[in-house]
Parts: sequence; structure tokens; C-alpha cells
Amino acid sequence: MSTTGSTNKQVRSAIHSGSSSSASAAGTEKLQQAGQHFVTEPARDISGVLKDFVQEKPDVAAMWCLGLGLIIGWKLRG
Repeated sequence: MSTTGSTNKQVRSAIHSGSSSSASAAGTEKLQQAGQHFVTEPARDISGVLKDFVQEKPDVAAMWCLGLGLIIGWKLRG
């Protein structure tokens, strides 16, 4: 969280200072950090999203599991 806050401050200061090159560099740096996050931790992000979805809508998640189980079982049987 602290790196995101410092990056946001850098972007704001670059925008307010009027220098387009430093704003561009700060924007590029932020995009690179976001890309690195999703490259290094994709499974953790996906599992977190799925856990949140299951907690919010357990009935929908149960129906998805039932449907996928039926399809996979049908395909494995035949």
C-alpha cells in the first residue's frame, strides 16, 4: 500500500508541476508496477476474487459448481 501511495503522490506532483515528461515517466512507472503485480501474484488475485464472490453469492457459486461438475463428469464418462 505504501508504494501505491507514494506513486500516487509522484503522479500528482508531476501533473501539478506541468512537466509532461515527468508525468509520463510516473504514469509508465505505475503501469509497470501494476503489470509486475499481476505477473507475480495472479493465482492469489484470482483466488481472492473467487472467495469474495462465494461469500457474496453462495447460491450462485453452488450452481456454477454443480453445472461444471455435471459437464466434467459427462465428458469424463463418455
